[in-house]
Amino acid sequence: MLLSLLLFLLPAACRQSDPPPLQRTELLMGTVVEITLLQSGPKAEAALNDAFAEMRRIEQLMSPQLPTSDLARLAAASRGAEVSAETLALLRRSIELNHLSGGAFDPTLGRVKRLWDIEGDKPHVATAAELRRALRQCGVDKLRIEGNRVIKLVPKLEIDFGGIAKGYAVDRAGALLRRAGIRHASINAGGDLLLIGDRQGRPWRIGVQDPRKPGAVLAVIAAADEAVVTSGDYERFFEVDGVRYHHLFDPATGRPSRRSRSVTVVASDAATADALATAAFVLGPEAGSRLLRQQGAEGILIGADGTPLVTPGLKDRVTWR
Repeated sequence: MLLSLLLFLLPAACRQSDPPPLQRTELLMGTVVEITLLQSGPKAEAALNDAFAEMRRIEQLMSPQLPTSDLARLAAASRGAEVSAETLALLRRSIELNHLSGGAFDPTLGRVKRLWDIEGDKPHVATAAELRRALRQCGVDKLRIEGNRVIKLVPKLEIDFGGIAKGYAVDRAGALLRRAGIRHASINAGGDLLLIGDRQGRPWRIGVQDPRKPGAVLAVIAAADEAVVTSGDYERFFEVDGVRYHHLFDPATGRPSRRSRSVTVVASDAATADALATAAFVLGPEAGSRLLRQQGAEGILIGADGTPLVTPGLKDRVTWR
């Protein structure tokens, strides 16, 4: 499924001194990935190639849809499997974020996501009985890490990095760009946005999509050298009898969380912002904003009734449309 961009890099007035940007778009990790470098030339071209290659590598390693990936092999094994050190590190970080969020971020909801099949051709409204069975196969307490092996304590447990892998891939691409000497750039992977530096002496202007008006900008954030990530109930969903069923599940119930419409998080790295956006969405604006502040992040949280809440550290950087 091709996902719409949840954050927009709004155009800025060009100056004669600005170098021509180098920009490329590819379809990766189920979304549109756009990388923009505010410089050009052979070194910039090579850095851009390397950044996209790194994101393709992460996709091959961690996409549950690819049969040779670490997560697919682990899902197919009844007792567990050896995985790469990189996958283990991200799993450990995911478990840490699970504990920090009181369980609102859960990397083990693979069976629940498979049951609903929201990204598939035949999405399904799960029954209470189906959810009870699926939830018995979920939970970070049902796995163990021994060396480079993940041990499954229930045979059908499936790890899903949908709430963190895209952010991690963006971070890895950004690290390669920085290593290559790129000082001003943006990476946008369908709502997971990493900014390298500023926009040639000006902040980047990030448009946050209105969750109920497709293509409309709700607010603009001034940002530089940080990550901005949005999770929303309008990204992947289907409707039955006027009820919207989206992909952001409450781990406590296995059902789409109903406390938020969207959450935009500003943090130092995209993987953390990605996971915190999911957790804060599940928690709702009040509890979600407390989690963000505890983790040194900021955000715009839109409640189920459309009421926005902005964390204190972000208020002076937001312009409402």
